[in-house]
Amino acid sequence: MNKKARVAGALFLVSTVAYLIGSGMMEPILHRTDLLASMYPDRTNVFAGLFLELINAIAVVGIAMLLYPILKKQNEAFALGYFGSRVMESALLIMSLIGPLVLIAISKSSISTGTSGDSYLQTIGNLVVEAHFMLFKMAMIVLSVGSLLFCYILYRSRWVPRLLSVIGFIGYTGLLASSCLSIAGLDLGTVFYIPGAIFEIVLPVWLMVKGFNLRTEET
Repeated sequence: MNKKARVAGALFLVSTVAYLIGSGMMEPILHRTDLLASMYPDRTNVFAGLFLELINAIAVVGIAMLLYPILKKQNEAFALGYFGSRVMESALLIMSLIGPLVLIAISKSSISTGTSGDSYLQTIGNLVVEAHFMLFKMAMIVLSVGSLLFCYILYRSRWVPRLLSVIGFIGYTGLLASSCLSIAGLDLGTVFYIPGAIFEIVLPVWLMVKGFNLRTEET
């Protein structure tokens, strides 16, 4: 079982790093005012970012598959909820990747015809960008709900230090609140992501080094 936990830890780290680098390459391009004029010329960076974000989307399913047999021994319903949430998260993330591909095609066509500045094309581009980020926010809501179940199992079982589980609770609660408010049009900034980021860096390292302490008894 701990071999699976260690592999899951490695996938956690791959997922986090791939997302951070991929989104770091994509977001500056997607927020440009001259989106259609620059999207196709920067297609190499876009494709690289999309590939990394696809790795992230695939990795989260791998994490769920590896952890489910372990987590269900503690709480099968919550383990199934966590598994389902990660599959849904992956599906939403993959759907969100379609938007930038559409933008590349529109950008290529508009540049070749000299219409990249047309207002209706800019409006379409902005709508595609909004859809991309909306799907991502929905994925974060699903991730947050499922990961709160995951952290509950970790807290009850004491398979990892309880302090780490508490940090996870705080982080995913903040992510859930921030994502919901962002969909409602209220941007709270990135401060709410910090505890979750700490959890998603420390937990993988812990799992790779020590695995779960499966011999720990509940109190």
